[in-house]
Amino acid sequence: MFYGLLKRGVIGPAVHVVYRPQTEGAEHVPLEGPVLLVANHQSFSDSIFMPLATPRPVKFLAKAEYFTGGGVKGRLSAGFFRGVGSIPIDRSGARAADAALHTALRLLEQGQIVGLYPEGTRSPDGRLFKGRTGAARIALTAGCPVLPCAIAGTEKVQPTGKVMPRVAKVTVTFGEPLDFSRYGGGLWETVRGTDAEHTVLRAVTDEIMHTLVRMTGREYVDRYASEVKKEKDTHRGRSRAEDRPREES
Repeated sequence: MFYGLLKRGVIGPAVHVVYRPQTEGAEHVPLEGPVLLVANHQSFSDSIFMPLATPRPVKFLAKAEYFTGGGVKGRLSAGFFRGVGSIPIDRSGARAADAALHTALRLLEQGQIVGLYPEGTRSPDGRLFKGRTGAARIALTAGCPVLPCAIAGTEKVQPTGKVMPRVAKVTVTFGEPLDFSRYGGGLWETVRGTDAEHTVLRAVTDEIMHTLVRMTGREYVDRYASEVKKEKDTHRGRSRAEDRPREES
């Protein structure tokens, strides 16, 4: 119901009137069948503008923290992601996300579009960061096309940490579907559980990320965004500690 309101009810038309978002490459979105939609991630509002631009409904994989936050902002975030049918991913361990990944595979088997952000979290500075291998694992297991999507302008609409959105130009661009069928024919099943599994997953993930680099024109950083965020938080914490007035002995 909420997704319907977002797409065709009050929210969607209001967003179009205020922001006039541009959609490019919509002809690349398959009209039917399973699709794994992968995009760069700059802002909370990515999850509003991207589904509005997609001709078909999108089921999102979202980090579990979006569903467990406290306070008014946390409850609103949890309500939004549940409302649009997002699937929480527990990222606390290598196998912790298995249940969510199985759900994604089930949705793809039903011929739906599943959307996710390979970086795993929002970019801390606008650059594009190293991708997590979950997207590759889903794509190879499902044997479905991977549709790259470049989102521009949402970091100005709602910068990280800001609740109230601003008006800015937003463009959502869909690229040609990526075909990883060369790993088919039993090859993926052969390498699963072996030392070669990670090599294949990393190769597919890097191809996805470099496609997004080309589409977005953003600088690529071969590090996980979560690591950079943690370093920045640590640095800010130290700076605050150093700025506090020291007690005289």
